Amino acid sequence: MEEQHALAGFAALSQETRLRIVRLLVRAGPEGMAAGAIGEAIGGASISGLSFHLSHLEHAGLIRSRREGRFIIYSAVFPTLTGLIEFLLRDCCDGHPDICAPVAAGLSCACTPRKEARP
Repeated sequence: MEEQHALAGFAALSQETRLRIVRLLVRAGPEGMAAGAIGEAIGGASISGLSFHLSHLEHAGLIRSRREGRFIIYSAVFPTLTGLIEFLLRDCCDGHPDICAPVAAGLSCACTPRKEARP
């Protein structure tokens, strides 16, 4: 990732509502969420405010949208988010892996699989 792309990504994440949106979409996974559901989940954002934040995140490449019927579904762009983390940590240890070991351990996925919905 180039520095300018990293700066755009970090700038987009530096606002509270946008950070909440990205974290919500990360939890939602590749399926994403409809714009209305995002607004309800983060609470307090006006429709125009939510649209502004979603547009800002999409412009930075952190989220993407797709139309499904009359809904616009937003989802996280995981390769871009991974690129931001890699950008931060690329030169972290300068030949001393023990420096980065705690960070790498903290990034290991501790997710538990979702239970499938039963009919």
